[in-house]
Amino acid sequence: MPTRTATCACGQLRVICEGEPPRVVLCDCTQCQKRTGSVYGVSAYFERGQVRTEGAYKRFRRSSDAGRYMETAFCQECGSTVFWELEMAPGRIGVAAGAFADPDFPAPHVAVWTENKYRWVPLPDGVPTRPKQT
Repeated sequence: MPTRTATCACGQLRVICEGEPPRVVLCDCTQCQKRTGSVYGVSAYFERGQVRTEGAYKRFRRSSDAGRYMETAFCQECGSTVFWELEMAPGRIGVAAGAFADPDFPAPHVAVWTENKYRWVPLPDGVPTRPKQT
């Protein structure tokens, strides 16, 4: 069973994950675009028991494009968002896939909120898409 560690930009906040993520989601919602400062976010979801954190962080709660809350946790030093909890997925922790800095990280299982996708951004071949996330 692999152990993966996601970190913020300065390395102070670490999220240690045991095993494979049961779900990896590429999200084109406007809130993920704003959270990442990029055109989409890629989230790896782990069961709460698979995850432990080290380091100090602050939380920020906001509404999602679907109207449910998302509470992000970010480094107090560098501001990187590293993990979060979603109202729609109790018992799971979402971790920013890019925070693992692992080119062999598992590919997304699905791409959601594709109605907001930047038209010039291709999606990975073979990944199912959903115009929204309900």
